[in-house]
Amino acid sequence: MKNLFLVTMIGLFSATSIYAQSDDTTIQFGVKGGVNLATITGDDVGDLDSRTSFHLGLFTEIPLSERFSFQPEVLYSSQGFSISDQADYKLDYIQVPLMAKVYIVKGLYAEAGPQFGFKAKEEVDYESGSTEGEIEFDPDDSVVKNFDTNLALGAGYKFDNGVSLSARYNLGLTSMIKDDAPFISDRDVKNAVWQFGIGFSF
Repeated sequence: MKNLFLVTMIGLFSATSIYAQSDDTTIQFGVKGGVNLATITGDDVGDLDSRTSFHLGLFTEIPLSERFSFQPEVLYSSQGFSISDQADYKLDYIQVPLMAKVYIVKGLYAEAGPQFGFKAKEEVDYESGSTEGEIEFDPDDSVVKNFDTNLALGAGYKFDNGVSLSARYNLGLTSMIKDDAPFISDRDVKNAVWQFGIGFSF
């Protein structure tokens, strides 16, 4: 999974370097991170709480005109859900959003695009009375797919000094459950994540 993360990053940034050499448009690289409020939605998921976690990664903003930009990103995003105070179900992904950005007025932008997720880690932290524990799932034994597809929608504000503030909602487009999962393969369960972040372009 670490190799996949590295290959994806190299591919994205190599592509933007080629673009930069063939065009006078100023391309900006950046780092970003922030808070996730994550849960799942769908068939018979029950009464779940949002899991508060984080996202962190890199991005490149490629201006296509004065108002439009293309922004590929590579993020480590910790997701999942909580069951009251009893357990945290952690689903961590390497996310690759491919965002189209439109600047409504100077600094203020809206964005939308597909996001492709590669599952990096799956575990449950639980607490029952005085007992605490952790269960980590082997990918072959898990009922959750290793690949996830989302639609990312958001807005933000970019200051002149390169700092930006953003809010984004990631809507699951495909079921997380494997097609051959016993008893639950027909359930339509999807990720749903709010992200609030800060970034810096240079």
